[in-house]
Amino acid sequence: MTPELTYLLYAAILLVAHTLIQATFSDLSKGLGWALGPQDEDRDQNVIAARIERSLRNYLETLPAFIILAVIIALTDASTSSTATGAAVYFWARIAYIPAYASGIPLVRSVAWFASLAGLAMMALPLL
Repeated sequence: MTPELTYLLYAAILLVAHTLIQATFSDLSKGLGWALGPQDEDRDQNVIAARIERSLRNYLETLPAFIILAVIIALTDASTSSTATGAAVYFWARIAYIPAYASGIPLVRSVAWFASLAGLAMMALPLL
């Protein structure tokens, strides 16, 4: 398996973990009774839960590009040290993005986001 596909597997695991983290923070911020009930009424989340939800949404926006690039690289046997490093940069930046966004520290979230985009670019450029 190529390094890019290995990181694609890790990205899928991250998706599940990120979803569980988001759901846990969201449910806890709304109260145990709400979380265990039918969840019919809307309740506001606390600030951190809302940030984690937005970080998950952002991950879902970039994940398709990563999937496409990893699959193209594997199918065309185009894996290089640059594309492998790009996959690693994307993955680790996406992990860093979660606490960076949740913390609310100015610029930290943006640095992690730009790093993940740089990883995607490192994967895409050799294919052009």
